[in-house]
Amino acid sequence: MRARHGLRVLSVYEGFFSGGARIVHSDVVRGLAEGGQSHQVLSIHGEVHREATRQRMEDDHCYRALTAGGVGVTSLGRSAGLVDGSLAANVFSGPELAETARSMAAAEVILSLKEQPLALLNQAGLPRRPVVACLHRSDPENQGPALDELKAAIAEGKVVACVCCAESTRAAYEAAGVPGEVLHVIPNGVDLLRFRPDAAARLAFRASLGIPAAAPVVVFAARYAPMKNVPLFLRAARAWLSRESEAHVLMCGAGMTDENPALRADIETAFGADRHLADRMRLLGVRGDMETVYAAADVVALTSVSGEAAPLCLIEGMMCGAVPVTTDVGDSASIVEGLGRVTPPDPAAIAYAWSAAAAGRAELAPDLDAARERFSRTRMIAAYATLLDEVYASHVAGQRVVAQHAVGDAVAPPAVPEGDAPQYALAGEPRLLQGPLLGEVLGLGVGLDPHHGGVGEEVADEL
Repeated sequence: MRARHGLRVLSVYEGFFSGGARIVHSDVVRGLAEGGQSHQVLSIHGEVHREATRQRMEDDHCYRALTAGGVGVTSLGRSAGLVDGSLAANVFSGPELAETARSMAAAEVILSLKEQPLALLNQAGLPRRPVVACLHRSDPENQGPALDELKAAIAEGKVVACVCCAESTRAAYEAAGVPGEVLHVIPNGVDLLRFRPDAAARLAFRASLGIPAAAPVVVFAARYAPMKNVPLFLRAARAWLSRESEAHVLMCGAGMTDENPALRADIETAFGADRHLADRMRLLGVRGDMETVYAAADVVALTSVSGEAAPLCLIEGMMCGAVPVTTDVGDSASIVEGLGRVTPPDPAAIAYAWSAAAAGRAELAPDLDAARERFSRTRMIAAYATLLDEVYASHVAGQRVVAQHAVGDAVAPPAVPEGDAPQYALAGEPRLLQGPLLGEVLGLGVGLDPHHGGVGEEVADEL
């Protein structure tokens, strides 16, 4: 299996910010690295401001998990949603392209986390590497110019495969014009050792919030974004808290704090004269211990109306013993079939379903336990490894992919096939790449230092 022999893979992120897609992809990268592949991550942004939250790469839980696992992470240093907005999303400077070229040259296969990074990977003059786009939504038409970037990359032969985390993703992208033969479904999975029922953690976490052990608890784990339909959730919470006098609601995710004025306004609108009911609602923000939060809950709720594919919150919550209650969006209905409830986007219906789910939690526990293997992280990572092996075998093996070699390597890189010469001309010394990678970058007058940016080195920010 190629994964045991150090397949070199670069993942390109738009940035590090709260969201299920980045959690899943980062977990996949760590798992593949643990299995023997060599993984690096390049993030376009070093800081973003989304969901009323300033999110620095170095503070992100995924970033910390990756680096702790030995995965190197570098950034082009952009700031999105902040003061710096001098460059359009699809316009990149010479130094940014030089940094990207160095990172790509060291890889054999590229993973694009969602389609947005293709605005960078589609730039002319970068090393030619097979790209696998990892798709995590069911509304490609709402991804702005990214869908066109994806189609262009497929037409040009840059993107050779797409991973869809859900059947709804595959169907939506095929309907949007993406060829069905490049779409591969690999359902999301989670770490079953981490996400599991924990009676002690359940009691301790509830006690830390002043919530009685027997009180019904609903958790809503989502970033503050329109697709999550926070107003619908809040109207359902008002209805539920008014009928369940001992109940409590937990809200987690980016923007789910009292510091978000838009959320405060939503709460005022939803609760109106019953504002006192919101006293039993906790705004917890971004958490690094979601397994504990889920274990403390009876119900994990989702009220999205669009965009979702295979919502991670439903899977993680179920694996911790919470009963899922969701609207019918993406693959949500099939994920919770036989394990939870599907509701219309109606506050009263949702509130009723929460009560029924909380009351029936004990009866559903055996079914939730029996379903665990279906949502295994191990299964998911093995499927990614198999796909990457297939991509390597069909698009890389038998062709020379030039990588930058560290000074002092005993083995010089093999010769480049004639057909690759214009793109990957190898200079007389190891690590020197010519053509579009050495000298001028896209005619912008930016030269690459041939002794800068070897594999495994930290590259100084050039912006």
